[in-house]
Amino acid sequence: MANNTADHPPGNSVTEIDQDGDFGITMMQLRDLMELRSGEAVSKIAECYGDVQGICRRLKTSPIEGLSANPTDLEKRYTAFGKNFIPPKKPKTFLQLVWEALQDVTLIILEVAAIISLGLSFYHPQGEGKDNCGQASGGVEDEGEAQAGWIEGAAILFSVIIVVLVTAFNDWSKEKQFRGLQSRIEKEQKFTVIRKGQVIQISVAEIVVGDIAQIKYGDLLPADGILIQGNDLKIDESSLTGESDHVRKSLEKDPMLLSGTHVMEGSGRMVVTAVGLNSQTGIIVTLLGATGEDEEKKVKKAKTQDGIALEIQPLKSEEGAESEEKEEKEKKKVNVTKKEKSVLQGKLTRLAVQIGKAGLIMSAVTVIILILYFVIDTFGVQGRKWTAECTPVYIQYFVKFFIIGVTVLVVAVPEGLPLAVTISLAYSVKKMMKDNNLVRHLDACETMGNATAICSDKTGTLTMNRMTVVQAYIGDTHYKNVPEPEAINPETLELLVNSISINSAYTTKIMPPEMEGGLPRHVGNKTECSLLGLVLDLKRDYQPIRDEIPEEKLYKVYTFNSSRKSMSTVLKNATGPGFRMYSKGASEIILRKCSHILDASGQPRAFKAKDRDEMVRKVIEPMACDGLRTICVAMRYFTTEPDWDNEAEILNDLTCICVVGIEDPVRHEVPEAIAKCQRAGITVRMVTGDNINTARAIATKCGILQPGEDFLCMEGKDFNQQIRNDKGEVEQERLDKVWPKLRVLARSSPTDKHTLVKGIIDSTVGETRQVVAVTGDGTNDGPALKKADVGFAMGIAGTDVAKEASDIILTDDNFTSIVKAVMWGRNVYDSISKFLQFQLTVNVVAVIVAFTGACITQDSPLKAVQMLWVNLIMDTLASLALATEPPTESLLLRKPYGRNKPLISRTMMKNILGHAVYQLVITFTLLFAGEKLFNIDNGRNAPLHSPPSEHYTIIFNVFVMMQLFNEINARKIHGERNVFEGIYRNPIFCSVVLGTFVLQIIIVQFGGKPFSCTALTIDQWLWCVFIGVGELLWGQLISAIPTHHLKFLKEAGHGIPKDQFSEEVLTEGADEIDHAEMELRRGQILWFRGLNRIQTQMDVVYTFQTGQTPVPGALRRQPSVVSQHNDAKTVSSPTHVGISSSSLSANSAAAAGPPAPASSTTGN
Repeated sequence: MANNTADHPPGNSVTEIDQDGDFGITMMQLRDLMELRSGEAVSKIAECYGDVQGICRRLKTSPIEGLSANPTDLEKRYTAFGKNFIPPKKPKTFLQLVWEALQDVTLIILEVAAIISLGLSFYHPQGEGKDNCGQASGGVEDEGEAQAGWIEGAAILFSVIIVVLVTAFNDWSKEKQFRGLQSRIEKEQKFTVIRKGQVIQISVAEIVVGDIAQIKYGDLLPADGILIQGNDLKIDESSLTGESDHVRKSLEKDPMLLSGTHVMEGSGRMVVTAVGLNSQTGIIVTLLGATGEDEEKKVKKAKTQDGIALEIQPLKSEEGAESEEKEEKEKKKVNVTKKEKSVLQGKLTRLAVQIGKAGLIMSAVTVIILILYFVIDTFGVQGRKWTAECTPVYIQYFVKFFIIGVTVLVVAVPEGLPLAVTISLAYSVKKMMKDNNLVRHLDACETMGNATAICSDKTGTLTMNRMTVVQAYIGDTHYKNVPEPEAINPETLELLVNSISINSAYTTKIMPPEMEGGLPRHVGNKTECSLLGLVLDLKRDYQPIRDEIPEEKLYKVYTFNSSRKSMSTVLKNATGPGFRMYSKGASEIILRKCSHILDASGQPRAFKAKDRDEMVRKVIEPMACDGLRTICVAMRYFTTEPDWDNEAEILNDLTCICVVGIEDPVRHEVPEAIAKCQRAGITVRMVTGDNINTARAIATKCGILQPGEDFLCMEGKDFNQQIRNDKGEVEQERLDKVWPKLRVLARSSPTDKHTLVKGIIDSTVGETRQVVAVTGDGTNDGPALKKADVGFAMGIAGTDVAKEASDIILTDDNFTSIVKAVMWGRNVYDSISKFLQFQLTVNVVAVIVAFTGACITQDSPLKAVQMLWVNLIMDTLASLALATEPPTESLLLRKPYGRNKPLISRTMMKNILGHAVYQLVITFTLLFAGEKLFNIDNGRNAPLHSPPSEHYTIIFNVFVMMQLFNEINARKIHGERNVFEGIYRNPIFCSVVLGTFVLQIIIVQFGGKPFSCTALTIDQWLWCVFIGVGELLWGQLISAIPTHHLKFLKEAGHGIPKDQFSEEVLTEGADEIDHAEMELRRGQILWFRGLNRIQTQMDVVYTFQTGQTPVPGALRRQPSVVSQHNDAKTVSSPTHVGISSSSLSANSAAAAGPPAPASSTTGN
């Protein structure tokens, strides 16, 4: 195997080349070149351009120096080859959102009723004034009043418009917020390039064709390029090809690197050849019509690793927030089933559907009773005939009854719910940014409140990730502090310094501090930084050595990965034949491969198994028990060239140079944060790749392990032995015996982490299913982050792959931020419950009042427009007030709710029913005896179009006052006495309550006919407010009743019961489908699904026929780009087309054929 580097001419930066001339290669030529793979590509490059250097020369860039960073040159490159930016889908316009809000079924019913009412009010038949139409005309005082019949219809329409505008505005602001979040994620994405010979980090959008980019383990490639130099480079191309095997890249075999693929091993440099819409990801996005008017589908990735479907959503380019934006809207018009990940959303949808059904029945019964009563009374008791001239009058009555019925329905359906969820989540997400939580998936925020277990990494999350070498074993001596350079044999010192300087990523550096007197900055891998720090402590410098041996001279590099747990670099001897290899890695792994060790005089002496055991006992274990991480540095000489692919043979017979102990101090705030978690009923487990003694020491410092408790600390090896059967398969029963007591898993591989997380989530031990949060920073943590209920990626140390698999990014890599996330999550849950408690009290009372009032007095005491004001405007405002309560530390003093905890607890049910009783007694007293109490005219049995009465205005006003004061009661849901506690911390709440009060005064005093109100006197107002304040006193009375005596109260809003869980959710990869939504819209979904299928097929066939795809290569990779869920996702309008991976195939015949049901039906 030859050195994997292209020969390059001396550094020719662009400035030396004629600036004016065009580039020697066009965008289309590069685009065609990037379509080729492996052998084809190599021969094409050789045939057309000579080699990669030829391409660099034509692109006027230097493989060593990079671009000159001259602004005019960069501008020319933008014009010639485009920018590295894939334009996102255009946001929905405000009008589109208004149109969506208008689709609400109850609003449509109201609009129809209002329009009929309007039409009839302008139609004055001859028979209207005559007595022979029964009570229809009785009491119409004058023509003016009869003319005012249109007002009610118009007022209803006006209310509907207000509601629609409010809803649309909320959606619009939410969409705007997500775009802001998305652009922040994009801005934070940086990539390493070489410009003017300097290695710099630039924003991904600034990369241009011709840039020389440095790539390393864990990167997500932001553009297409061709390899110039590579070390042991392996790429995961499954996001484009669907092949899960890693592809080895080298100059001779396959130098093509594609955007959107992940570097799984190794490092290297590439010249960028295509960016933005011309890159492979861009071409596919264009092909799917995602960047234009069509609904955008994210380029997602489906990859199977350990049998896990890995879904990854790109951080860059397309609308990452697309799915979240849909989520809340879909809940408002529940017409599509979707993968229901969020516990809360499931419970809410079930509840809303149950309430909606009840409301529908109530409203239907109301209308039927009203019509029957009217018909029997008019045609039976009064014995009238139905005459043609009376028909319009009767129809007007029927329309009035219909409007009353619709009003009952409007009040029964809690439209405020989706709004409250949206506001609460959006508010939390915004505030969580300040607490260093960048939320990528909305529901993660609320799921976090239910978390029962956190599996945390050690390095960087619990510790500071600022590593320093504090102990060393060199030349038979164990130094408790870093030795002076004079104490070490000069030859040993020379070997040690060379080995560390060369056998580490050249991107790892120690930079001078940013602030005077600050600590030096560690750039790159932190463990390597600590070793470079050792070199500096030994009064030597690593940079001259690296300058003397640049990366191109490295003969072979075995980069670090989780299975090797070591890194080795091979150099060709400059003077004679043969090679030398420097290695470093976990001490127990490297020492097993050592046959010699350097003694005090710098000479190798034999190192046998018993020597190794003694060293482990006397050096490594004491270091590990101090919480130090031990790394061994070793080397080997080769006289002849071995088979470099036979790693087991190469990494053997090493000579140990030294063993160092690296300290990574625990963050000061972590022990307290972990104690908070434990108080809150959350188990913290540490999963680390470190030595078990080191892990145990750190876990004890953090408080994960308490002295005197029988918790388990295990190594990955023992863990696997205990949970796997003879065939090596994981058995859930075995796992269930281990995980409840397990607190530390050391020397674990990413697979172990995934197995543990999956095992805990799938476990049926204990009353409730566990909700698991996981932290991760490495590329291999992807599966575990994806499997977890909430995945936290590290913002600083995390690789792109980890960030993409995560739900929340910790921008400061700190464990305390996770505790903040728990607090916010619980707060979201409580906010929704507070709102529910308030909303349901309003609903229960209003429905009963409207129903009984209508049945007894043939007219609802609360008119349609008043109901709309109470229900929609107040609910919207109340959801704003109750959903924005800031969290308090007291939230961490209770256990997690778990998945099956009902939304409405017994205490809440007691509050809802208790307050409903008070409000109903008051309302009915006023309805049937109000005229006597207030000494006013009776408003009951008023004829059609009669003016508003004081009597009914007082009922309306008292009702609203009671709701207002009950809103203050609703601030507490766990039976606390002091409902005013912390009210000043929430200015939104105070302003909403005052604002509602002011609006109510305006409506009553000046609302007049449209609101069926008449102005009240100051005395009447004071009585109304006094009755409202009674709510607060009544609330104290209710909270005095102990809930445990009220066994008859039922809870409501449960999660999915356990038995259903085992069948449904625990099947790996099965989608949780919300049954409530299923019932609601099964037919509609099938209809949409059919439409979508046909449209998808048409689109695909069209694409193939018109030959819009540039080259078959793009098509070959197309399927998996979209196969995030491997299914067609349906959304409310048939334009939202998801493409099932089965229906997209390399040849048009397959594409035109019938869709494959298997892959498409799972997620719909």
